[in-house]
Amino acid sequence: MVTESVNPDTTLIDELSTIEQIRLMNAQDADVAAAVGAQAEPIARTVDAVAERMARGGRLLYVGAGTAGRLGVLDASEIPPTFGMDPGRVIGLIAGGERAIQHAVENAEDDAAQGAADLDTVGLTADDAVVGLAASGRTPYVIGALQHARERGAFTAGLSCNPDSKVAAAAEVGIEVVVGPEVITGSTRLKSGTAQKLVLNMISTLTMIKLGKTYGNLMVDVRATNEKLHRRSERLVSIATGVDSAEARTALDACGGSVKTAIAMVVTGSDAAQAQALLDEHGGFLKPAIAAHKGAPT
Repeated sequence: MVTESVNPDTTLIDELSTIEQIRLMNAQDADVAAAVGAQAEPIARTVDAVAERMARGGRLLYVGAGTAGRLGVLDASEIPPTFGMDPGRVIGLIAGGERAIQHAVENAEDDAAQGAADLDTVGLTADDAVVGLAASGRTPYVIGALQHARERGAFTAGLSCNPDSKVAAAAEVGIEVVVGPEVITGSTRLKSGTAQKLVLNMISTLTMIKLGKTYGNLMVDVRATNEKLHRRSERLVSIATGVDSAEARTALDACGGSVKTAIAMVVTGSDAAQAQALLDEHGGFLKPAIAAHKGAPT
């Protein structure tokens, strides 16, 4: 496997100075973005399928082991505060359970049946989308989960860092980001991990955009759970509407802190209830809601 092969460019890394080591690692990492770009088409197919499933009430379920599993858990955990999504809509499952997030759980990744069982534990349905993550492309836990998900009619994508992988073959869509040998032989937390994080960023972020969770590139469904996010909410309303921070705060206070509703209020001159009703009419999509209001007869 490519991910297990020896990198000829880094065999003497232990003899280099620190600055030379850093430059060497940085040069190796520079290849990752191009490898991800080469998989743009299957990534796009995955995004469209995930968004379609979630739009009809399904969920995005990441399944992985080790570093890949942790990356799935990380991505899933960041969706609720960033996009205001219910925590149950994007879930990260990792071989070995919660303990495996911080500790190695021996042999957990070798249990294909457990991958299927963990999906059943969260109530897998045909409306869900399952993305299996395995740098090696041959992790039994992930393959078992993908096979089970396909049997249940869920959409499946397999993300690996080796060509012609079993994970890709087990899924409806295979994403194979081949980043080459690791700086430290077999340490797939490095380039492979970076590649998987970039792909997960694309899948979740673009899905949220397609679900109306942004206005342009503004995160208008952000949940303000601390002072930093309260200030961010004010800035988002100001950027979107041109009002000052005081007016932005007034609008936010009037609608319970919803950035999306506050923007609709300011732009349309509506009160909170009217703005929310307008958003509801357009499925929570802010841009078409505003466009419809501007096109309404006076």
